[in-house]
Amino acid sequence: MRRSASPGTPGICFVTDRGATEGRPLIDVARAAIAGGADVVQLREKDLEGGALLALARELVEAARTAGGRCRVIVNDRLDVALAAKAAGVHLPSDGLPIEGARRCSGKRFLIGRSVHSLAEARQAAREGAHYLFFGPIFATPSKTPYGPPQGTDALRRVVDAVEVPVWAIGGISPGTAGDLRGIRIAGVAVISAIAAAPDPAEGVRALRSAL
Repeated sequence: MRRSASPGTPGICFVTDRGATEGRPLIDVARAAIAGGADVVQLREKDLEGGALLALARELVEAARTAGGRCRVIVNDRLDVALAAKAAGVHLPSDGLPIEGARRCSGKRFLIGRSVHSLAEARQAAREGAHYLFFGPIFATPSKTPYGPPQGTDALRRVVDAVEVPVWAIGGISPGTAGDLRGIRIAGVAVISAIAAAPDPAEGVRALRSAL
């Protein structure tokens, strides 16, 4: 995805979580995030069955389209849902589908990303043809506890410097921590609660961009 080598402000990706929206409908929070300038929305609702996930994916794709089409929607893990919803791409977990297999099922313009948690995984995913990477967790966060302790900004910098594909930072990123990422050539930041739980999700996006 965008801004891998440009000197501009990194992009903002809203990673969805229905349990973090303070009781508000996810689609309303996502629309607000898009209105606030989110560059990407990643649909990540692991507990939803295929039909419900597809319906939500289609709502998000339509919301992005009617907002001008600048924001892209990607679907976590479920390549079938991403293709059926005409999303911009699929985001594969570190232990998910092979990138080559996903590419055979999709068009050339379809984005395929990968989550990585080490320099070795980042290099491997880049060799396999990932369009972009999510690396983390950078800071401590409950949602990323299964992936080990925080990697920190030094590890992020090493990954960014080692691969040619865009690298997005994820894990514990908020307006209060985002400033620590300044000077690192990241493509953007991916966040859940900093947008989902914000009283005003649009302002949450703007606050992140300002901090970066």
